[in-house]
Amino acid sequence: MSLGAKKVKTARAQTLKGEFETLSMKENDQLDEFYIKLNGLVINIRALEEKMEEAYVVKKLLRAVPSKFLQIASAIEQFGDLEEIFVEKVISSLKVHEEHLGGRTEAGRGQFY
Repeated sequence: MSLGAKKVKTARAQTLKGEFETLSMKENDQLDEFYIKLNGLVINIRALEEKMEEAYVVKKLLRAVPSKFLQIASAIEQFGDLEEIFVEKVISSLKVHEEHLGGRTEAGRGQFY
């Protein structure tokens, strides 16, 4: 690999890492869409042969979720082994929590009609 190509690769990796660090989920964002963005960045960073540990991605994910997920994110941080858990498992737990929230919202709406 030429020096120029290596510099371009390094610059691209730094840009992607910056995007990764600033990524956060908004209150009205869908969990699946956020995961696609997060996972896409991770895949692209790793494709550039940059090291990105799973535990680092999990910790970022838990920091990036909005307040509606704080309870489950805190429980995962307190009771889970963040060095051993996979992003997919965290997403699964967040989706279950989201389903529970959605069910309560729908049930609550029905009571007012």
